[in-house]
Amino acid sequence: MKRRILPHAFLALCTAALIPAGALAGPNDSPLGADQPHYQVLYTFQGGADGAGPVASVVRDKAGNLYGTAEYGGDLNCGFGTEPGCGVMFKLTPAGSETVLSTFRGGTDGAFPTGTLARDAAGNLYGTTLRGGGSGCEGSGCGTVFWLDTGGKRTVLHRFGKGTDGQLPFAGVVRDATGGLYGTAESGGSGCGGSGCGMVFEIDANRKETVLHEFKGGTDGADPEAGVILGSAGTLYGTSREGGGSGCNGTGCGTVYKLDQSGKETILHRFHENDGGLPHAAVIRDRSGNLYGVCAIGGPGGWGTVFRLNRSGKESILYGFKGGEDGGSPEAGLVMDAAGNFYGATPEGGANNFGAIFKLDQHGKETVLYSFTGGTDGAYPEATLVRDEKGNLYGTAIEGGVLGGCGGPGCGVVFKLTP
Repeated sequence: MKRRILPHAFLALCTAALIPAGALAGPNDSPLGADQPHYQVLYTFQGGADGAGPVASVVRDKAGNLYGTAEYGGDLNCGFGTEPGCGVMFKLTPAGSETVLSTFRGGTDGAFPTGTLARDAAGNLYGTTLRGGGSGCEGSGCGTVFWLDTGGKRTVLHRFGKGTDGQLPFAGVVRDATGGLYGTAESGGSGCGGSGCGMVFEIDANRKETVLHEFKGGTDGADPEAGVILGSAGTLYGTSREGGGSGCNGTGCGTVYKLDQSGKETILHRFHENDGGLPHAAVIRDRSGNLYGVCAIGGPGGWGTVFRLNRSGKESILYGFKGGEDGGSPEAGLVMDAAGNFYGATPEGGANNFGAIFKLDQHGKETVLYSFTGGTDGAYPEATLVRDEKGNLYGTAIEGGVLGGCGGPGCGVVFKLTP
């Protein structure tokens, strides 16, 4: 399954001029009863300088402000032909007021931020762009890693382009206590027909990049679309969307892997489609060392799974999606509460087939908390949800909002759900 992105032909029309005056007047409340989850649109993208297509998740500070990226919009003349802007970084107040923190302009500056930002204790932000940075990768650039300080100055920490150092970092980075950044690049290296099967990289506090692991495309995995998480003693855990075996049309159904400090890879699980396949999202880890994640296809219902791997690598399917009202093809990762319940989103299924937000309890019972309508409430949530101390959930939908914007489907929204 390919990830859903806003069609370029539609996005070329995605400008503020398409938005009727007053169309964005305030958040939208869901028409649910008092005993039902309360859904609210915090911000609707217009597709101009404010951004469009928020494919990544948001991060939240102690004051309740949200920080995120929109893949498109910003400077509509960013230098990528028909592309409607190279994307922005934004901040939203709890009341839904947006401030654009930085605008990407293509070239060496970077373009198309698709990864979730990382935020340190001082408020600095770290992230990646899928393209830009140089002239490689068919002239669009192979991507960047950047830093935005609290004064609003953005610095490129690394520009991909050598091939051996990685290409196309779709996911964001994570930061350790020493200031090191860890992430993945979807391609680059020597395997997979010459385009490379991707890699895991580190950028240290001195801005030096080190390739920790290069995927070969066979049993070790390929195409690490998701980022990594930090474990104890410098261990990294992640997923590869393909590789691992011969299933899923011959490309392999993906893996869950572990890297130690030296970069030695251990495959914890290889998917075979009957137990799930094509994991787009990162895993999460509980205090006992169990890992949890989602697959976009396969499983007993054929529409993806929620899975658990225990410390011995034994997989259990916690839920199999059916592709109907329960949702389908989950690409967003999971978030877990203190009671062990999971929350997630699917870009397919739901009551209207525009995606759903779900809860999965400890016994594997799924409850759909909200089904998107594809209208002003948004459509196709692909990013991992964020949960605050009160249990509210925050996320993004890459389309919907003001219909007619971005050529028709809408430019996306940021939302809040109170379960």
